[in-house]
Amino acid sequence: MSLSRFGSRMAHVDLSVGSVEMRPIPAEWLRDYIGGRGLGVRYLLENGPDVDPLSPENLLCFVNGPLSGSETSMSGRWAAVTKSPLTGTVTDSHQGGWTAARLRWAGLDGLVFSGRSEQPVYAFVEDGEVALRDASEVWEMGIHATVEFFRARYGEKNLSVCAIGPAGVNLVRFAAWLNEDDRAFGRGGTGAVGGSKRLKAIVIRAGRKTSDVPDPQAWKQVRRDALDAIRDEANITSPKKGGLSVYGTNVLMNITNRIGALGTRNSQLTSFGERAEGISGEYVEAEILTGNPTCHACPVACKKEVEIKSGPYAGLKMESVEYEPAWSLGANCDNGDIRSIAKMIDQCNDLGLDPIELGNVFSAFMEATENGWIDAEGLAWGDDTSMVALTEKLAFRDGIGDVLAEGTARVAEHFGHPEIGMQCKGQAIPAYDPRGLKGMGLGYATSNRGGCHLRAYTAAAELGVLPLEVDPLAWDGKGELVKTFQDLHAFADSLDLCKFSAFAEDAALYAAQYATAMGIEFSADDVMRAGERIYNLERHYNNLAGFGEGSDTLPVRFLTEPSTMAGSKGHVCELDQMLSQYYAARGWENGVVPEAKLRELGII
Repeated sequence: MSLSRFGSRMAHVDLSVGSVEMRPIPAEWLRDYIGGRGLGVRYLLENGPDVDPLSPENLLCFVNGPLSGSETSMSGRWAAVTKSPLTGTVTDSHQGGWTAARLRWAGLDGLVFSGRSEQPVYAFVEDGEVALRDASEVWEMGIHATVEFFRARYGEKNLSVCAIGPAGVNLVRFAAWLNEDDRAFGRGGTGAVGGSKRLKAIVIRAGRKTSDVPDPQAWKQVRRDALDAIRDEANITSPKKGGLSVYGTNVLMNITNRIGALGTRNSQLTSFGERAEGISGEYVEAEILTGNPTCHACPVACKKEVEIKSGPYAGLKMESVEYEPAWSLGANCDNGDIRSIAKMIDQCNDLGLDPIELGNVFSAFMEATENGWIDAEGLAWGDDTSMVALTEKLAFRDGIGDVLAEGTARVAEHFGHPEIGMQCKGQAIPAYDPRGLKGMGLGYATSNRGGCHLRAYTAAAELGVLPLEVDPLAWDGKGELVKTFQDLHAFADSLDLCKFSAFAEDAALYAAQYATAMGIEFSADDVMRAGERIYNLERHYNNLAGFGEGSDTLPVRFLTEPSTMAGSKGHVCELDQMLSQYYAARGWENGVVPEAKLRELGII
């Protein structure tokens, strides 16, 4: 299958009637929205922004990018795009491993699911065809058992299984999809949308295929240029040279803690002190690391397999202890036990939960308990044994788990104190306190999918990962910086390349790879223009869905409660000043895309 013919086979699956229709992606959509994230959002806009996220009318799109499954470094990703049951916004989430590659090798560019099946089903993909098959036997299984079931049925070789677990079946608002490598469509509740449609899994069988591109020699050279940048021995911040390969994403724990930007005890503090070392990537590497698996076409290998060798979870083998979940279930909950953190991450991988949201749900529950705002038995800070038990109850909506399954914002509202929900637009924030990293605060507030570090990963600049002189405690200039990161990442998410590629590659390298694969002219300016168009398309969708002026906010704690910890002591997040600069850079009117901007970008 030629990359230059990307977009020719999109499977549209109506679960209500059991039909499958192959349609090409409209040429103008390919031109303007590239693939992956961008195309998924375009399908959602066409479907209309007023749908209930858990209704049959909502779409659930799984979309490859034009580079997914190619020989391009860090191209083993695809996007899940839908209207979120957690936030009511557009949401996209991205999954690594080998599933995206196998979908490409099986002859498809993506799948768009609509409707609701009367009985549980799974989609089986092979040789360019999609068949819906009965999933009753696996409907209530955990994800790990589901993967083993399909491996027994179809064989392990060349097979990928992407499935929901009990959390998705029970419509937990932050349920996730995971594949056989424990790679997740983690954020936004895409798993709950799958559950609402009674879609248990996507099973793909396909052997490896090579890319057929217009100019093989040029394609080989541009891929070598990108790989050289990733492996650059002179660039200590490159993803291969830097700590990602050695310690994984959790290399950030000690770094963020030292500068006073590691939210602790539901962001009442900005540092976990000396206890951060015990949940860090360095500690994992020294004490429990067993392997370094990687995704398709990735030389970095940031995933870290671990084995717990002592304590109540002895014998547990899992992958992997990422930075965000280690923070969310660790420092954020005043829990310094890396073994219980690994246990809960493994539970999330099997039950199908977003561990970032889970930890924030727990920390809000803990603060409510601390202040005596609950009537029943609560949850004490650092009570990891109860956290493990509650994770199971939450996935099955058992007892208090039914309340916690609604997500951070609704949990805080339930206890009568919305201010203790560390969330934006209904989605919990990740592992960077905006009082110590001001750009991340603006990024959270203006993220189109709710609290998110991946829309604009300004931490790469503010923590010195990129060779830019950016003061993490300064607010001036962050508006333009956030816009630039958002636009660049929107394009990368549409290719679909791993976010960490941006540590080494710039817009020019992205443009060269895309242009050579597709056989077209495409420049670095075109990259940024396409990214801007995609970001504005998402914001336009949200505006139509009811997110109007004043929707770009942060929890009041970050705006009014100064940090008391070293590195950021005395600082709050100056959101209003940054928003003013940001809206000027965007050409928006207090968070709303004006018609003139939509016309300028060709969205309407």
